[in-house]
Amino acid sequence: MSTATAPTRSLGRFAKNQNLLLLGVLVVICAAVALTNPSFLKLANIVSIFQQVSVLGILTMAMALLLISGGIDLSLGMIMALSGVVISRVITDGGPIWLAIALGLAAATVAGLINGVIVSLTKTMPLIITLGMASVYFGVALIVSGGGFMNFSGAFDSIGRTRIAGIFPTTLVFLFVVVILCFLLLNYTRFGRRIVAIGGNEENAYLSGIRLNRYKMAVYTIGGLLAGIASIVLVSRLDSIVATAGTGYELSALTAAVIGGVTFEGGRGSIGGAFIGVILMGVIANAMTILSVDSYLQTAITGAIIVVAVILSNIGRMRRG
Repeated sequence: MSTATAPTRSLGRFAKNQNLLLLGVLVVICAAVALTNPSFLKLANIVSIFQQVSVLGILTMAMALLLISGGIDLSLGMIMALSGVVISRVITDGGPIWLAIALGLAAATVAGLINGVIVSLTKTMPLIITLGMASVYFGVALIVSGGGFMNFSGAFDSIGRTRIAGIFPTTLVFLFVVVILCFLLLNYTRFGRRIVAIGGNEENAYLSGIRLNRYKMAVYTIGGLLAGIASIVLVSRLDSIVATAGTGYELSALTAAVIGGVTFEGGRGSIGGAFIGVILMGVIANAMTILSVDSYLQTAITGAIIVVAVILSNIGRMRRG
């Protein structure tokens, strides 16, 4: 009897482990698309998928950290765009690249800090605050850019055009370094353990002596910094920037994180799961392009994925109800 139930128990554990479930879904999708179009599994296409999600992947790491801490930031896309136009403005005005990068990262980090200060000190809903701040940063980006395209004239070709071993874009280094650092931060530092505690139960965390405001400000600041890094990857790929460049990225980052098992409840989820969510979104988008799915239908499918992701993240609460 125990022998007969062993496979059932294994399947049950597999179904409960969202990361394994996502990997299973990823394998099935890849196999199905490859049967239709064998070029899908070619190395060049796989590298292309990772390159396409490099910006989204970095923003998703920021969103995952915020969600796990019990927060959210819907201004990440606009912070990224603001950082990009600052970088371009410095270069256009004749400043050196190193100064442009430094000021761009500083602008993004300060923007994240401002969000953290407002959210933590006013005790208001971060969703509403960051949504409002997104408009503020968008307006500032419009002022800095003059509302037009800003060209980098190949200033970031050393990042955007260089390939390691002639195959792997340098931008992937930024993505993987950020993922690894966020994984280590969340799982192997006191800071990581404390933001998980805050997200899991803020009142208990406070009673345990954790300084809530300090850690909330720190998480939002890190989110801003990561948005600045994402901006460097974005401009190195496009060689241009516009104030609207970040539109929609925050929603995509939120979707990828939730698909990866990071919940709105806080205190739950992992960096690894969020990264799998990013890859899954990239694979789906690439598959729809390869299979020549109508662009309007792609939009509908993307919306459906968001709905399903939110439902999956809420299964635990549905069962308790």
